[in-house]
Parts: sequence; structure tokens; C-alpha cells
Amino acid sequence: MSLTDTHCHLDFNKFDSDREAVLERAALAGVERILIPGLSVASSRTVVELAAGDQRLYAAIGVHPSEALGWNDKTKGQLRKLKSDAENTDERGRNLENPRPSAPSASHSKVVAIGEIGLDYYWDESPHPHQQMVLQEQLDLAAELGLPVILHMREAKDAPAGPCAEDMLGLLEAWVAGLRAAKSPLAERPGVLHSFSGDLDTARAALALGFFIGVTGPVTYRKDRQELIGALPLDRLLVETDSPFLAPHPQRGKRNEPAYVRLIADKIGSIHSRSLPEIAAITGANASRLFSWDKLA
Repeated sequence: MSLTDTHCHLDFNKFDSDREAVLERAALAGVERILIPGLSVASSRTVVELAAGDQRLYAAIGVHPSEALGWNDKTKGQLRKLKSDAENTDERGRNLENPRPSAPSASHSKVVAIGEIGLDYYWDESPHPHQQMVLQEQLDLAAELGLPVILHMREAKDAPAGPCAEDMLGLLEAWVAGLRAAKSPLAERPGVLHSFSGDLDTARAALALGFFIGVTGPVTYRKDRQELIGALPLDRLLVETDSPFLAPHPQRGKRNEPAYVRLIADKIGSIHSRSLPEIAAITGANASRLFSWDKLA
């Protein structure tokens, strides 16, 4: 059985003391691939370095909406260069904790998405029009590079629906329409709504645009999340921990880590009356379809 954690902030300092042990526990739990998203140019650089040093790890690069005030006229070029540099990096990358050569095909290219990007009206750390501009710039970059996007969306007061979802869907509808008009292959795999906390109408609108839905720890203890996931097709779901946040039951309240993705997958299985190995296989195939990492040899 092979599990995939499609969203884990393994670069955070909460993992500095035991990052290698965390990866070992993940391997024992059957987790074979982990995607680490960037939140800024600096953190994107770090996650690219981490991914280059371990064949189990992949990177996404981008600027999170909470970091949107740091966006300037050089940022897009810096992200573009990170992707280019990752493609040209010598394949003998080193793990930041324990130097170890990566697999021969691992570095071309370990950058498989643009993210974590999006809109956040909960923390409201920059004006909404500015967040939307930064998101649009990164959607354009994703189209240019042919990479799917990892999207953050959070409403004010954690409401299930509202202006954040409306603004997000408006931008995504126009972006996907452009991809389709250009006959871009990316139109078939535009991205994922990470740690989805919206309502069923928003989820269905995203599915109609070709997006996947990311499922995190709250599905193990929140009835509303269980009902929503039960209404969505398995072939459009991804399993993610969002470590070190959102630990699933019975680890709730503790630091989350990739090994716990097994608990999330198991809960999805119980909701859809499928076995854990079946859910692992389905969600793993979904992730491979979205991020194309099986084509990176």
C-alpha cells in the first residue's frame, strides 16, 4: 500500500529537531510521496532544496496570500528562476538533515506545482484587491510554466461560503476558460483546492472547472466535513495532512506529521465504504494525474 501526502509544511522549524525521524515514521506508515508547498520566495527556495535531496519529496513554489504584501515587480521572475534552477540542479542534491544522494531522475523537476497561493479573508493581512492581483499573477505564471496550482481559500470567520469563494471562483473560471481556449493540457489538471473548508456548491463549481479537492484532518472529527466528502467523487479527492497543522483524530491537538495521512485516508474509506488500500490507490493515482510526477524520469 502506497500513500501520498499532497500538502505538508515539512520545512517549518517545528520539524527541525526530528525531520528525518518524521520521514522514517511516514515511510513506516506507507507514505511514499510528500509534497511541500512554499509560502514565500524564501520558503519556496527552502522547499526546493529539501525536495532535491530526497526522492520522496516534491516541491511547490509560490506566495501565500498572507505574504502578499511582500509581492513586488521582481517576485514572479524570482519564482520563475527557482523553477528553472530546479530543472538544472545537479541530481546529487543533499538532504538538509542527513546528506543522501537522490534518485537519478529525482531533480528533473521536483517542482510540480505553483503554491500555496490563493485568497485569505480570515486573517485579512492585505487588501482583497491586492490578494487577487497576486493570485492572478501566479495563475498566469502557472499557465506559462504548465504547472497546476495549490489553492488556499479561507473565508472571514471561517464561514463555509462568502466573498472569498466568490472572488476565487471568478478568477478561476476566467483562468480555466483561457487555458481551454489555448488548448493547454493544464486545462485538464488545473489544480487543487487545498484543505477545502467551503460548502458543497463551491466544491461542485471547482470540480466543474477540473479542480481536485484536498481533504485534511477535520474530516476525522467534523460531521459537516464527512457529509461533504461523502457527496464528492473519489476520483477527485487528494489526501493531505497540512502538517504541522490540523492533526486528525486521535492525534488532534498534537503536532501533525505525514504519517497521520493514513488516518485521513482511512476515514475517507469509511465514508465511501472502501478499504484503506483502495483509498490509498485511488488518491495516489489522483495525485499522480494532477502533479505528473510519474512522468519525471
